Amino acid sequence: MGPTEIGRRTTTQATTNPPTTTPLALLAFCGVLQALFSAIIFLVLSPDGSPVLRSFLETRNTVAAMGLLALATGACTIAAGLWNISQAGSWLLVFNGIACVALGLLLNLGATRPVTFRSIACLIAVMALGLCLYELANARTQPQRPAEKWLLAAAALVSFGFALGFLAFALRWFKLEPSPSAQTFNWLGCYFGFSAICMMGMALRPSTRRAYLHRIGNTALPIA
Repeated sequence: MGPTEIGRRTTTQATTNPPTTTPLALLAFCGVLQALFSAIIFLVLSPDGSPVLRSFLETRNTVAAMGLLALATGACTIAAGLWNISQAGSWLLVFNGIACVALGLLLNLGATRPVTFRSIACLIAVMALGLCLYELANARTQPQRPAEKWLLAAAALVSFGFALGFLAFALRWFKLEPSPSAQTFNWLGCYFGFSAICMMGMALRPSTRRAYLHRIGNTALPIA
């Protein structure tokens, strides 16, 4: 079998089974950043958090740091989506990242002046909707095991639930305890913790790793 035939077979196989084009490292890094964001909410900002940590950290500086963390998370998410914007569903990551960047700017603003929870809830509803649609797009278009499709569909359903919940808070369909309250921070921390699990799960699931390694192997083969 000559190099030309190998190249043709490789091209045909890559076309039939297109690999995931979102870089795994960026998705995993987004998950790590969001996990850190969730931990800060639960351990530092929440009234039920650690008194020891709150004694070492000033709330205003912590909010500003979280704004920078949200900016970094949004930029990383946008980069993951733009890696190959032609891939179905990749633009939804960009959509999610833009909302996260806007959240970071809002938090930086909140370090110096009051910001309502309704504004934050609107942005998180947009982020959750983008994540929901991206998970559904992955479940439909990416080659993977049936169990992975069901997990992605379940994650999309939970993401949609978060989107509806935060939209309800933004539109005052449901009333929360006066902010800052443990209830408010619990919702925020739960969403970012769940989003972190989703990002890392999509980056580390077996079919994604196989597709990524398959792509690297294809580019290494000579095509005459």
